[in-house]
Amino acid sequence: MKKKIILLADDDIDDTEMFCEALEEIDEDIVCHCAANGKEVFEILNGITEKPELIFLDLNMPIMNGWDCLTLLKKNADYQDIPVIMISTSSHKKDMESASGLGSMCYFVKPNNFKDLKEVLRVITSNLGGDLKEALINFQKSGSKHIFTCS
Repeated sequence: MKKKIILLADDDIDDTEMFCEALEEIDEDIVCHCAANGKEVFEILNGITEKPELIFLDLNMPIMNGWDCLTLLKKNADYQDIPVIMISTSSHKKDMESASGLGSMCYFVKPNNFKDLKEVLRVITSNLGGDLKEALINFQKSGSKHIFTCS
């Protein structure tokens, strides 16, 4: 089976470990590359042969934050077509609107528990390569308090 490649940028080591553990439990064919900041995102992208199917970007990271990284990704012809989901503990409407304006597919509010994280990641990973945007819209409509789709 073909490996699904995901790139996660988050400087919180606990969140990163929980995220990777959830992905591993969901699908052993997922390869998750992890970066601690936006600068490392580009180092990883430049060092791997296959582009990731999805990038998760935390908003607040040192060196290069998620906003700046998203802006650079969307301006780069090699990476602009990779879907990006912004992640944060913040549920401020202004942040969600900014994510949309910069080209993020959706905004993901980090859950406080492992079960909710797995539920969100299962929906996302099971729709990679398909109509992920539609799946996220439907997930939001079903009452998820973690996914907020961008227009």
